[in-house]
Amino acid sequence: MRTCLLAMLLSAQIELNPPKGAGVITVDVELVNVLCSVRDPHGAYVKDLNREDFEIREDGTRQEITHFAREVDTPMTVALLLDVSGSVSNIIGTEKTAGQRFFDEVLRPADRALLVGFADRIAVWQDLTGSKPLLQDALERAGPYALPTVNREVRSRGGTLLYDAVKLVADQKLKRLPGRKAMILITDGEDNGSIATPGNAMKAAQEADTVVYGIHYVDDNRFSSQRDGRGALEKLSGPTGGRTFHVTDKLPLAGVFAAIVEEMRNQYGLGYRPPAAKTGVSHRLEVKSTKSALKVQARTEYYR
Repeated sequence: MRTCLLAMLLSAQIELNPPKGAGVITVDVELVNVLCSVRDPHGAYVKDLNREDFEIREDGTRQEITHFAREVDTPMTVALLLDVSGSVSNIIGTEKTAGQRFFDEVLRPADRALLVGFADRIAVWQDLTGSKPLLQDALERAGPYALPTVNREVRSRGGTLLYDAVKLVADQKLKRLPGRKAMILITDGEDNGSIATPGNAMKAAQEADTVVYGIHYVDDNRFSSQRDGRGALEKLSGPTGGRTFHVTDKLPLAGVFAAIVEEMRNQYGLGYRPPAAKTGVSHRLEVKSTKSALKVQARTEYYR
């Protein structure tokens, strides 16, 4: 009953139309997909590994890797989520400028992206598209004034709906799409209004095979619980195989985007068919390299 109520209340916050052509997309639900990046002891990406150089264990049992690819040129789908709540009002302009540069420099012809904003409401400012002009125009319009008017039949809960936004985008926009998917969150990490819990949001991203990157960006002139938001973002991004970055003078927002892009361009795609097991539960994943001293960054669990 609570699950149904949660879905109804979340749906009332935002209208997310299913992607065009969703009826012809096929996804192999029997295959567990794992995106990973590998670094050497000096932190440099390792780009010349083969299938035999990886090991995957599910709940402690080693699995046969049946699918392997170097994901350098594989198309990507990127969901960029911007926090436009009052607590980040002074840095929204910087968010938009960095987002415009990201779309302009990163997206290649086969890539697609969407732009979503959230505060006490959630809006899709640009649905999935490969058009840079459309994405740039959407960023120009982005801001708290561009959020939808509250439906009189749905009472606004106030606060910042970070976890609701993550869950909705994962469930309604990314889950049925094949290929590589990433969700990038620019936020101070505060959430004080969502129905979805951090666990709900992380699970939705896992089920959508989406890597989450958190960008913790706070207004230095504000003194609040904003600085605690980094830990919340790390708990959300880490299990999906992503990371959380903290914006500083030494690591500006443009530098964070560059680091994320470099990582996404240096990924391996692994896949295996899981053993028969109880469904509806979390399964622990361990991804390692058979070559010593190499560090693998990958998701740590999935749901089946």
